[in-house]
Amino acid sequence: MGEPKLAKLELRIMETLWNHGQASIREIQESFPEKDRPAYTTIQTTVYRMEAKKAVRRIKKVGNFHIFEAAISRKAAQRRLIDDLLALFGGRTQPVMAHLIESGKLTLADVREAEKTLRKLERIGEAE
Repeated sequence: MGEPKLAKLELRIMETLWNHGQASIREIQESFPEKDRPAYTTIQTTVYRMEAKKAVRRIKKVGNFHIFEAAISRKAAQRRLIDDLLALFGGRTQPVMAHLIESGKLTLADVREAEKTLRKLERIGEAE
């Protein structure tokens, strides 16, 4: 099974869990900036849906509330997002790369690092 698809609010909740390791629903809610803070029940419903998707898991109960942790890594979630983005372009990376270059978000240092990674993967492929 692939990684679950996460919505924007779910990704924000995951950020809290990735940064803190574990948190209650109240702690997750309070991690949002006060002016943009969703209601407690919104966070609660979202966390329970994420639990059903196996993106988070309950690790213990303290009094009346549960403590949750991320069940998927940040890297796995990022890979899913990138794969979904590339799917919008028919799997082609060139339009994405062009946009990153034109927007100034892709530097020569980034390109050199990517080339280094590609060479490393090529050597591994040749060794197999």
